[in-house]
Amino acid sequence: MVKIEVVDIEKPEGVECIIGQGNFSIFTVDDLARALLTTVPGIKFGIAMNEAKPQLTRYTGNDRQLEELAAKNAVKIGAGHVFVILMKNAFPINVLNTVKNHPAVAMVYGASENPMQVIVAETELGRAVLGIVDGKAANKIETEEQKKERRELVEKIGYTID
Repeated sequence: MVKIEVVDIEKPEGVECIIGQGNFSIFTVDDLARALLTTVPGIKFGIAMNEAKPQLTRYTGNDRQLEELAAKNAVKIGAGHVFVILMKNAFPINVLNTVKNHPAVAMVYGASENPMQVIVAETELGRAVLGIVDGKAANKIETEEQKKERRELVEKIGYTID
């Protein structure tokens, strides 16, 4: 028997979220924290990771509110070896390769500032993440004016080709 549940990720407006899965939680939570700190100067974050044995949520960071929310969300998800990173002063694009290239990270399910939901399956053994719902579904194609605005915004935040 499999039970499916939708878990809403709790986070303040403007906070970025990365959800993934790895192993060796006792080491990985601190190691990912060090990696985040050295990737983006001024990053504020909280990271939490569920450990299958002894069934604890490990957490750390440099922003108490984000640490507590990351831990709360990880516990709600409840799947073994899943991690939640909540961060400010950085975008996922700034840290995703660092996170994905960590030897203990098996995968990243999603990364976004949008409202997020985690689809979780529960069996008699435990819980597993099936996927992430990242914001609302697209329902139209951008206009030329919207394309121009998008490109101006990307350049404004520092992603220019020149």
